[in-house]
Amino acid sequence: MLPSVSLKTTLLQRLADALLSTEPLQRARLAQAGLAMLLLAAAVVAMNYFAWIGVAPLAAVLAWSAVTLAGMVVFYALIRGGWARRRADPSLTMPQMLFALTSGALAYALLGAGRGAVFPVVMVILVFGLFVASPRQMRWVSVYAVALFGAVMAFKASTDPQAYPPAIELGHFLLVATMMPGVSVLAGRLSRLRHRARMQRAELAQALARLREQTTRDELTGLPNHRHMQALVAQEHQRCTRSGQSFCLSLLDIDRLKSVNEAHGYGCGDAVLRALSQEALRQVRVSDVLSRWGGGVFLLLMSDTHAALARGGLERVHERLSALRVAHGSATVAVTLSAGVSEHHAGESVAQTLERAERALQEAKAQGGARVVAAS
Repeated sequence: MLPSVSLKTTLLQRLADALLSTEPLQRARLAQAGLAMLLLAAAVVAMNYFAWIGVAPLAAVLAWSAVTLAGMVVFYALIRGGWARRRADPSLTMPQMLFALTSGALAYALLGAGRGAVFPVVMVILVFGLFVASPRQMRWVSVYAVALFGAVMAFKASTDPQAYPPAIELGHFLLVATMMPGVSVLAGRLSRLRHRARMQRAELAQALARLREQTTRDELTGLPNHRHMQALVAQEHQRCTRSGQSFCLSLLDIDRLKSVNEAHGYGCGDAVLRALSQEALRQVRVSDVLSRWGGGVFLLLMSDTHAALARGGLERVHERLSALRVAHGSATVAVTLSAGVSEHHAGESVAQTLERAERALQEAKAQGGARVVAAS
């Protein structure tokens, strides 16, 4: 029983993908065109009912039905085939609305005593346009609808006054002429609401991006902060546990940063931190992650590598950073680093790997600094 249900679901999904595409934006356009087709199909059914009860001429209604449905199929094909992508409006909203209104005006001319049924259809077309057309487009649609229906009403009142009494047609025209500008006003208000909603969504997205940046980045250096780095190292640990690969952690400490702060001020110390961060990022691998761990200490995560290779890479980084000179005000400060690196061993925790890197860093400090020591 279950495989049969699953098969039906798969077939329906494939049918939906074939009809509406799998691209979200294109799918929305085709769904809109499909809804318009359903609305006009309902109008076709109603028209044929009026022909069946003898209110409208059957041959003319059949011809109208064929043209109306064929027109909507053409619009659907133009959108589904990709031709509409080359247009300013890939949804072909305006052409569809103008076609539907023209079809409605022809139906009005055919229905005689049943012509009042056209007005709800026209209203549905206009309401449909409210959600997809711009205020300017709706103004042009309103002008077109008033002119078109006015011309049809005047023509029928003059050629068939018995079925289309002039006084009644004048009333219908006044109804259309009043209704259309009102729809244009509503379209403008709705457009402003949509614009305001878009602006609010954009502002919210920017606020969330800033908040995310503040919670994951160190404000001074722009590097991942302590908390975010903990999460990244934990992810790397899980990945390596599954794959059997290894990674290395290295703690880097700026030598005599306290002396720089005391001699030249904390502004100079901050300049040293920023300059060292930027230069270090240029020297490490793209796959490595450098973070500010706290104070003048940085943590470097080196994925898919072993201690010997990690130490060689750190030696090159240390050599480049040792040549760094940071100018701040009248002072020019030379920078050196001490580093301890440890390779993660299978079965140990991240905390244990980090603890060995810290011991290696302390050993590098004890040896006078400005060197790289690998943990045993």
